[in-house]
Amino acid sequence: MKRGERFALWTQRLVSEPGRRFSLDDLRSPVGTPKSTISGDLADLKRFFAEEGIGQVETWAGAAGGVRFRPLRSPEVLRRWAEELREELSEENRVLPGGLLYLQDILFDPFWAQRIGEILASWFAPRDPQYVLTVETRGVPPALFAARALGVKMVLARRTSRPAEGPAVYIHYRSQSSDRLQTMSLARRALPPGSRVLIVDDFMRGGGTLRGMEQLLEEFSCQVAGRGVVLATAIPEEKAVRDFASILWLEEVREGFQPRLRLGHPSGEGDEKLW
Repeated sequence: MKRGERFALWTQRLVSEPGRRFSLDDLRSPVGTPKSTISGDLADLKRFFAEEGIGQVETWAGAAGGVRFRPLRSPEVLRRWAEELREELSEENRVLPGGLLYLQDILFDPFWAQRIGEILASWFAPRDPQYVLTVETRGVPPALFAARALGVKMVLARRTSRPAEGPAVYIHYRSQSSDRLQTMSLARRALPPGSRVLIVDDFMRGGGTLRGMEQLLEEFSCQVAGRGVVLATAIPEEKAVRDFASILWLEEVREGFQPRLRLGHPSGEGDEKLW
């Protein structure tokens, strides 16, 4: 194969299977190129991906050498995506009766779900999470794409029992928005003890659901690697959890007016920590 053809083939394989570690033999077999040539090509591909903010190409040398791609974007790309998401959600027709903001079409759109997932993955990749946890149902698309970008598995907490998943651990937690007790469960086989887990949720008002997922992880003797939220409300100011990162903050929403949103930041820290 010509060099440009090799680049096209390898890019397609790496990008379509993020997080998978390919050996040099995996890349060499379809193109018939010496390993020494492949190493040089991968160095150029790694540099190009980094310069364009596409993601990280990680390589390993030696007999057990290999390569993998993770779509961890540059701060400039992440900020641009967040700005575009803010504009999309700032439309007046998204405000529902009762002062609620309609999010479902965004969360279940693969285009936006992938972007949201990659924003969260890019933020929390340095903490090396081994799993991503969310609760059914609207948090599933962004959590799944975050897990894909990190190259790890997603696990799902249930609000109702599912016999097909086997024995489960149940906890009761207080919803800050409704001020009542709710139930959450997670299959016992879902997480090995001691795992580092990234918690993802679609919307946070008081943080009760995130706190519930934390309680589940405590039952599994797992560590919280981070807490990522798509949209958090500015009110109430006091949340059930403190160390979290939200892509957007909802400052005000009223019927007949455009919702007011701003770019998010970790609670108590500045925007520069993320962007």
